[in-house]
Amino acid sequence: MAHEQPTKALVVAFTDDAAAAVSVINRLQPEALCFVLPESAKALVESAVQPHIEHMPRRWDWVTLADTVDVAACHHALAGVLPDLLKAWDVHSGDLVLDLTGATPAMAGALTLVTLPTSSRTVALLPWIEGQESEPIMVGSRPMRWAQGNLWDDVALVSRHEAAELFNRGMYSASARLFREIETRVSGGQKPTYRAFADLAEGYEFWERFHYRQAWDKLKTATKALEMASLWGGPPGLKAVLPGIKANAGFLERLVLDPAAVKDSLCLDLLAHVSRRLHVGHDPESAMIVLMRALESFAQRELFKQYKIKTWDVQPEQLPQALQEACRMSWLDDVDGKYKAPLQGQFRVLAALGDPLGQAFLREWPTMKPLLDAANHGVLGHGFEPVKSERVQQLYDVVAKLAGVTESSLPKFPTLAL
Repeated sequence: MAHEQPTKALVVAFTDDAAAAVSVINRLQPEALCFVLPESAKALVESAVQPHIEHMPRRWDWVTLADTVDVAACHHALAGVLPDLLKAWDVHSGDLVLDLTGATPAMAGALTLVTLPTSSRTVALLPWIEGQESEPIMVGSRPMRWAQGNLWDDVALVSRHEAAELFNRGMYSASARLFREIETRVSGGQKPTYRAFADLAEGYEFWERFHYRQAWDKLKTATKALEMASLWGGPPGLKAVLPGIKANAGFLERLVLDPAAVKDSLCLDLLAHVSRRLHVGHDPESAMIVLMRALESFAQRELFKQYKIKTWDVQPEQLPQALQEACRMSWLDDVDGKYKAPLQGQFRVLAALGDPLGQAFLREWPTMKPLLDAANHGVLGHGFEPVKSERVQQLYDVVAKLAGVTESSLPKFPTLAL
């Protein structure tokens, strides 16, 4: 029988076919070996299997079954022992091969369920029938055929729906972990696609934490792999989602490569982040904090682009005469000794300079004042009253109107429908 690359761990379901067990073990050359068998079969393993193993595993053990006919009894016995044994052997997802040649139906069903989290392949020696394409494998005097499959190729169809749902709920780290688990378990040809989805989820997790360079790198890698997968079919829904992912990668590229001290795209990203926090994460407190930062970023952008004023390092002489004294008296930072314009101060400067954004801020002030007051009284503001979602949405609408931003100009995270 042909030899394969050594297997990390092999579980052999054994009843009485010693020759078949020897053939499977010698073909797979496991580093760790566990027999699942009735108590009465242990002597046969010791006398007819172990002496014929060509490469003795570094670790081996067995799990005995009192009943090999009742699937519930088999599952109960295995579930209480086998997972702990595999954990002690440092067997991870995708490391385990399951040999079902000698399994009763109950043993096969119970073993499949218990080992599904770690198995990547099931194998069996089955009777060879005249006319089959494969050449027979002689096990003693019996012609047999090698059969193998990966249940995870089918299970992955369900698991990837779960991973996509986690992604769509903004749980990008959890989505990436599940895609990685699927990658370790599916057959070789499917691994690159699931690796790409894991990279994609990690990229959006980086983006959600404002790590733009890492997010861009991950999205570039994922996009290339997913484009390749789409050429060969790929999961349903893949082609529909690719244009949005490519657009996001382009947005990140512009943001990352923009050398300016105040980046145009950052304002748009902050506003998009608010929407995700509010409508996907259902977290109005965090959304309000980001919204206040987004409002400030639009003022910072206008001041820097049009007037070369850095709000984090204001030079009083840059300001209109009426605001220079206020700057010297109130805007000095005791920590680093620089003048720093607060949020409302930034818009006052713009208004005094005759800038449309500052003047629009003054016009909208009656509408904004109670909304900013709600933000200030929030738990993550300076008070003790939870922010209501409607307040965040109302202020969001005002900020978008002030900045002249439409929803179509904001980056939009994709919805995975796999």
